Amino acid sequence: MSDEDDLDDFEPDQDDLEKEDDEKDTEDWEDNRKEGEEYSEERMPTPLTEDMMKEALSLLCKTGNGLAHAYVKLEVKERDLTDISLLRSYIHLRYVDVSENHLTDLSPLNHLTHLLWLKADGNRLRSARLNELPYLQIASFAYNQITDTEGISHPRLGSLDLKGNHIRLVTDLDPQKLISLHTLELRGNQLESTLGINLPKLKNLYLEIKDAGSQT
Repeated sequence: MSDEDDLDDFEPDQDDLEKEDDEKDTEDWEDNRKEGEEYSEERMPTPLTEDMMKEALSLLCKTGNGLAHAYVKLEVKERDLTDISLLRSYIHLRYVDVSENHLTDLSPLNHLTHLLWLKADGNRLRSARLNELPYLQIASFAYNQITDTEGISHPRLGSLDLKGNHIRLVTDLDPQKLISLHTLELRGNQLESTLGINLPKLKNLYLEIKDAGSQT
């Protein structure tokens, strides 16, 4: 069975993937974010290394025609990482957790075309922009410094978490591309209106409008 067959049939169990503490205390996250934003000194680069990869990889699965195997899950939380360029060569990864680091760039993930699940909370991202990832179904970019919703166009994306960022306006959430999105989390931003949210499959929308104090 090919990778594509496996991914077509896959329905991720979010409880299994985030069983440790996905519902992390909001106050702790906000304190960490403020501390990061106030930190003005130049941080020493901390790239992801092969040694880190050896410790962080898990879940051995078949790849390609079923004759080869590769680890498909990576968890590198709280490593002070500033660079994940090494991931360009780990093309079989399906589950990636790079949360609680110091990342400003996720572009190496553009090479992970089998990616199903991504958690990048608590970094220094200013954008959630990635190339279209055909199998990505769950993505979380909570508690970063993201200012817009552009560059999110994954056709199988079902759940998108952008809470705790700096988003004022929702733009470029194309209903022709985000045809599977059913859950959108936008609380803790600086939203001025709900304009730009017009998604055909959306069932769960969480947001607050700036100054109005209203919540959906």
